[in-house]
Amino acid sequence: MTVTRGKELPTVAVDADRVGFKSHLRPETVPGQAVYLVSQRGLTTLRGEHAEVLAPLLDGTRSTAGVLREASRVLSADEALGSLRALESAGLLRVRPAGSGPVAGPSTSTSTATEAFWDLLGLDGGRVPDALARARVRVVSLTDTEPAEFAQALRGAGLSPVTDASAPAELSVVLCDDFLSPGLAEVDGAHRRAGTAWLPVRLGWSDPWIGPVFRPGDGPCWHCLASRLRGHRLSEGLLQHSLGRPDPVPLPPATLPVVRALALHLAALEAAKWLGGLRGPEQSTVRTLDTVRLTTTAHPVARIPQCRSCGDPDLVARRVRAPFTPVSRPKVTGAGNGHRALTPEQMLEKYGHLVDPVTGVVKEIRRAPGSPAFLQTFLSGHNLAMPGRSLAGLRAGLRSLSGGKGLTETEARVSALCEAVERHSGTRQGDEPVVRDSLRGLGPAAIHPHDCQLYGEGQFRERDRWNARGSRFQFVPERFDPARPTDWTPVWSLTGRTQRLLPTSMLYFGPEAGSDGLWADSNGNAAGSTREDALVQGFLELVERDAVALWWYNRTRQPAVDLSAFPGDYLPELLAGYRAVNRSVWVIDLTADFGIPVMAALSRRTDKPAEDVIFGFGAHFDPRLALRRALTEMGQLLPAVSGVTRENSGYRVDDPEALDWWRTATAAGHPYLTPDPAVRPRRPEDWTYVPTSDLLDDVHRITELTRERGMELLVLDQTRADLGIPVVKVIVPGMRQFWARFAPGRLFDVPVALGRLSSPLSSEELNPVPLFV
Repeated sequence: MTVTRGKELPTVAVDADRVGFKSHLRPETVPGQAVYLVSQRGLTTLRGEHAEVLAPLLDGTRSTAGVLREASRVLSADEALGSLRALESAGLLRVRPAGSGPVAGPSTSTSTATEAFWDLLGLDGGRVPDALARARVRVVSLTDTEPAEFAQALRGAGLSPVTDASAPAELSVVLCDDFLSPGLAEVDGAHRRAGTAWLPVRLGWSDPWIGPVFRPGDGPCWHCLASRLRGHRLSEGLLQHSLGRPDPVPLPPATLPVVRALALHLAALEAAKWLGGLRGPEQSTVRTLDTVRLTTTAHPVARIPQCRSCGDPDLVARRVRAPFTPVSRPKVTGAGNGHRALTPEQMLEKYGHLVDPVTGVVKEIRRAPGSPAFLQTFLSGHNLAMPGRSLAGLRAGLRSLSGGKGLTETEARVSALCEAVERHSGTRQGDEPVVRDSLRGLGPAAIHPHDCQLYGEGQFRERDRWNARGSRFQFVPERFDPARPTDWTPVWSLTGRTQRLLPTSMLYFGPEAGSDGLWADSNGNAAGSTREDALVQGFLELVERDAVALWWYNRTRQPAVDLSAFPGDYLPELLAGYRAVNRSVWVIDLTADFGIPVMAALSRRTDKPAEDVIFGFGAHFDPRLALRRALTEMGQLLPAVSGVTRENSGYRVDDPEALDWWRTATAAGHPYLTPDPAVRPRRPEDWTYVPTSDLLDDVHRITELTRERGMELLVLDQTRADLGIPVVKVIVPGMRQFWARFAPGRLFDVPVALGRLSSPLSSEELNPVPLFV
């Protein structure tokens, strides 16, 4: 007899047992051809004389000895026993003690169908029903659902709930209205203390949720899941904060009795599968039921290693306190928009699981609305670096969303993912190391925040006028009080090889300003393929924004960049795309004293009086990549104005600073936006560029560039262990942000040193239009 699968086992059964095909199989014999075992999973073919002899004998009424006796008219005992062993090793037979009922056959009785069901799930259908009858399952209701209402569904799955509240249970099914219901924290704690698994079920919604099975000491806890869910419900959190409520705002129920019953029966099935012994990765997911399409989707729930409830709450603090020691990281070829240790494809393969509409740190990555076909621009959710202090703060501002760009869709998606992870990792979560003291009390290790914020004295004196603009970027805080205690977090000095301290509120994003009046911003924050990669990218952003500030506020004319001199297949298509939407494009060189190429790409409408001037910036050691970055970043602004009509309606944001600029600014009215006609356009050979093959070489280079200018290179490792993508914040006190910060220093001195100005401008002579991106 030939069986299509299986391996031989040593025995079949003892003589007192009854042997037969499993309940989900029914034999159909085609004489002279084969025996077909019919199942909902398809056909299994048994070929040969042995199969035709044995199939009618395996109806579950005979012992092994009985089968051998009746088969002996055709087969020898060794032949028959060998075939039985082959059938058993293939998983086709069930053996049970005599007197326990039929094993299999054409019966459609409830017991046989039940056995067949569990067989099909890969369990022993002959044993699972008895195991479920003995199982102890408890129902915990945090809703108006009475436990008795769930009992009928449990009985349909072969289970009976434990009614004694003090009796032990192997599994609890917890019914709730919301997976963020405040009572679930207590439920989670009680079950972890008792070592009992539990299964949450969300009722009252149009799309019920079931799972995961939380297993104390093995896998994530409820707090791990809750932290992800809160990230997708930011507006509700802001409303809760505005109302001053300790718990989430209750949501109105939206369901039907049939949907509620469906959810309860599915939950009973999941409980039965768990208690019956089924184990699989899907039980570590939230499964959502779409009642419109009648589809289910599994959303994986990951354990957060630094979770305060089930993990190591000191993990982040130890990482931050440790010296930041760069190591060798060879670069790969074809890494897209920069020199990286992984390609965009490798990054997406490694970290794509972080995108999920229910349990991901990123809810979705989608193409930016209004993005023309010739651009690759994607959005990845709310920008946590711009937290709204109220629901009104969630307006459609230019920087209200995280996003990414690139020349290919994969590049843009990875860029969007990394920016979202960067912002999430830089958000204060309560496990960051802090020292509570005053600036004076901490001594020389602490850095005065004014050295990084760089507000001018005139701005402090006129802070009410500045703040009346209502702009987050131009907000001027009160002068920092060096005698007032506040939270400080360590950062590592790569130039000094020592630990320094900065106010925590300047380093991590949060929904409110710190008690010290300070805000964190995203300047120098970067995610990368490695820590070294993130460090280099964060530093390049500092260089870029510093160079932009020197140009913008001093309004100096800068050389053009000769686009025709730069290689790149993407340029003709990109420029043609802008022409097709009635736009001209030009690029100017902003490279300052660091010598690292920095470029500004600009574009204006050519078919109406309001020019809707947009721009993008890029910096890189390689001038070709600096150009590429500037052009693709400019593409991120285009969707905001791509639908604007000749009558100036159709802007996709309501940011007043941006709208005022687009409606009034022209290239002729702001000559610094256009190239200096007296200077020869820049070509690639005008920059000194020496390629490197290791990111560590780039780290050494930026460290020396900073040290040579008498400045300090600081880095804060903000990588979150649950996400894996390396994230850092880079700080160089004294380097300029591109927002309006008018303290003495580089903003006034470097343009003179570079020969752009003959003497420093006064604060009153600087550009009155603050940069608004």
